[in-house]
Amino acid sequence: MKFDDCPFYLQEYLNYIETIKLRSQLTVKNYYTDIRLFLRYIKINGGLADEKDFDSVTIADVPESLVKKVTLNDLISFLSFTSSERSNHAQARARKAVALRQFFKYLTVKKMWFEVSPAQNLELPSPKKTLPKHLTVEQATELLRSCSDFRDWSDYRDYCIITFFLNCGMRLSELVGINTHDYISTVEGGMSVSRIKVLGKGSKERIIYLNPACVSAYENYIKVRPETREKALFISKRLTRISNRRVEQIIDEKLKLSGLSGMGFSVHKLRHTAATLMYQNGVDVRALKEVLGHENLDTTQIYTHVANEQIRNAMYMNPLANIETKKAPSDDDENE
Repeated sequence: MKFDDCPFYLQEYLNYIETIKLRSQLTVKNYYTDIRLFLRYIKINGGLADEKDFDSVTIADVPESLVKKVTLNDLISFLSFTSSERSNHAQARARKAVALRQFFKYLTVKKMWFEVSPAQNLELPSPKKTLPKHLTVEQATELLRSCSDFRDWSDYRDYCIITFFLNCGMRLSELVGINTHDYISTVEGGMSVSRIKVLGKGSKERIIYLNPACVSAYENYIKVRPETREKALFISKRLTRISNRRVEQIIDEKLKLSGLSGMGFSVHKLRHTAATLMYQNGVDVRALKEVLGHENLDTTQIYTHVANEQIRNAMYMNPLANIETKKAPSDDDENE
């Protein structure tokens, strides 16, 4: 990926993480955005630009000599700035801290600008841990029902997309990246088994097995999918690979149609829904880790917290929960 407003050393770093570290284009773009903000900050602090026009400050001419002067205090001051002046919450600041740690590690190890990276001891802000928001079974069912009024081929596409999200828990980029040849159906032990190959984070391939609902939605969509040389499974009305943004728009439209808009639901919440429903219905957390394509089991453990909270709440929803037991007599009562 090429960025116009980019000094040579930053462009080299972005090329490195894309081609050598195999980071996704979205990750590369996010790193560029976060590092650009930092370079603007040190350029203004160094008296090389006017702070009144912060978001218009070019970084193409930020000299390497200025970057080589960066200290841990500069990095901490920057994170404080993003909190006080730009209202970045802890999660956003943590992402910026990670981007800077990796960037300065590259400048230290690969370009040898530092003996020790100034970001080596940069602590990450601790985001408040929140339970993943998800649709209930009833809400998910209503979402599917509301988009089952099929009028043309794109309605079958939209239904298939939502079915995949709710049943497979795949990421948005994974769904958009599916090609027609990634769908595989075989007969194993006398049973028809369908699976689909997706490309996850870090360009890691994994296989997702499809349940009958997914197979049915897929087969119905394929029957009406327009003839095109485009290899993408999900295509736009221009017969090209559907974009991430268009999928987000489709989900927003269907949520509104089903009366679920304005409730904080999104594409990623559909992934949370699939994971939560699988765990609640007996899927082992280690198997769930593989289904979701998580690198670490700790990431998957949050769904066990969801289940524990719901179990606790279920106790309070029992209609007998508020019936008080007659108080046992105390020693004082017996002495009266």
